[in-house]
Amino acid sequence: MKTSQVLIIGGGLAGLTAAIHLSSLGIRVTVVEKNSYPKHKVCGEYISNEVLPYLNSLSINISELHPTNITKLEFSTTTGKTISSTLPLGGFGISRYTLDEYLFNKAVANGTMFIHESVEGIAFENDTFTIATSSGKVLEADVVLGAFGKRSIIDQKMQRPFIQQKSPWLAVKAHYKGSFPNHLVGLHNFKGGYCGVSKVENDVVNVCYLADYETFKNYKNIEDYQDKVVSANPNLKIVFDSMTLLFDKPLTISQISFEKKESIENHILMIGDTAGLIHPLCGNGMAMAIHSAKIAAELVSKYCNMKLSRTELEAQYTKQWNYNFKQRLKTGRMLATVMRKPKLSEVLLHLLTVFPFLLPIIINNTHGNTIIVKS
Repeated sequence: MKTSQVLIIGGGLAGLTAAIHLSSLGIRVTVVEKNSYPKHKVCGEYISNEVLPYLNSLSINISELHPTNITKLEFSTTTGKTISSTLPLGGFGISRYTLDEYLFNKAVANGTMFIHESVEGIAFENDTFTIATSSGKVLEADVVLGAFGKRSIIDQKMQRPFIQQKSPWLAVKAHYKGSFPNHLVGLHNFKGGYCGVSKVENDVVNVCYLADYETFKNYKNIEDYQDKVVSANPNLKIVFDSMTLLFDKPLTISQISFEKKESIENHILMIGDTAGLIHPLCGNGMAMAIHSAKIAAELVSKYCNMKLSRTELEAQYTKQWNYNFKQRLKTGRMLATVMRKPKLSEVLLHLLTVFPFLLPIIINNTHGNTIIVKS
């Protein structure tokens, strides 16, 4: 007898959402997640409203968490030149600390089983997955969803191509207390990177930035780097000079890869960051992670009810993944290339100033449409 019909490796945003969706349909779901809840994560913590109809369909009431309502984007170059635009759909700010715990409790209430361990190995044979955990447990499942994040030891064991390539990106995130508009998300360029600033619940400001490691390594610590490089953008200098750090120290992640990742490997359906849906210039990875969970859950439900073969499941997931995310990621990579080069970002801002109608077009190409939920 199989441990579950569906086993999800990783209990982040995508994994938890998929677990809630599938368990609400009566499907046996097990999530293997090494960490407990709540836990802070390096994340921009802004979510486009495109996902709200889907979350509501799962009885996930985000308003209970008191998120901020975000309606405007402000963009600035390394020199501080600024342009702003209304976000077509708007979004909300909510911390992963609060949101992930809320989703975890929702999944548990739905009957999802959680195993707080690491996955040591995955095998697929005779149409069944066998998963070994760090404590020696051996689990079996019909379907496995990979939701194990940006960079994992599982990626190494699976020898995924991107893991062999050294990444130049370092991410830094912290919460601050200070004055910042509730309705605004700021995206500010600095030499070698860019920084997002927006409010989450409880009047807390989330600051999360990506830095080129080649630039960062020339400084002795994060504080020195922020003071000398990040704060060279006057908009970011105001943030760091006027706000109080709420963490003991900022959270960091190194070797973040924005290389292309396959949506299916070894018959595992990859969702969220595991499928490469994390590019910070694609509207936001959180909305795409939630959307990928929806696509996977709907197709897996059909598979579990014998309405799709495994071949059809994988073909349809690949097709829908490409349709919804491929162009967004391509646009994000293009913008990242521009923003890593100060002169190009100045040219881009000049064009946007002269032709302001271009900014909403760029936003539309990086954000998705409202997710349609069939009744």
